[in-house]
Amino acid sequence: MDWILAALLGYALGAVPFGLLLALAMGQGDIRKIGSGNIGATNVLRTGKKGLAAATLLLDLGKGLAAVLLAWRFLPDAAGFAALGAVLGHCFPVWLRFKGGKGVATLAGVCFGLAWQVGLAYALVWIGVLAVTRISSAGGMSAALAAPVAAALLGRMELVPVLAGLAVLVIWLHRANLARLRAGTEPRIGGAK
Repeated sequence: MDWILAALLGYALGAVPFGLLLALAMGQGDIRKIGSGNIGATNVLRTGKKGLAAATLLLDLGKGLAAVLLAWRFLPDAAGFAALGAVLGHCFPVWLRFKGGKGVATLAGVCFGLAWQVGLAYALVWIGVLAVTRISSAGGMSAALAAPVAAALLGRMELVPVLAGLAVLVIWLHRANLARLRAGTEPRIGGAK
């Protein structure tokens, strides 16, 4: 039962659509009607409100972290299921007919919760690739791929299956971005081509 409870806890926290709620609260309208239609920080940034995008990123990261930390506290043998639930909740929230974000920030929080060293590796790759390319999707996908590798290098083999599965999910959700990357049409942060 612990794994079911942990997954449900993670899903409930992950499914809180902070990007949508913040945009609505700040008078920016329904962010699902602009840009990619996603509820994550990158799409919130398309409103032109950097502070709103930063708040979305931190809250989406925070819900992933909270899900795992709560699981460690109350269901320690099932923290990986809380991690899985949190990212699935963000990407497929029941409240929004299962159309959410792409999971990058929530996965960052999950990584910090499972092992801070993995979270640090995730953050460094995410920020590093983003700084070099100025392409949000490239940074997010690279970080997702780095997480199971970092876990393996740190000897945390018990984390590799869930992190590898979540990396596959993040890449799959970015399939349209991959097509644009191949075509050289993926937008850069700041609007430069």
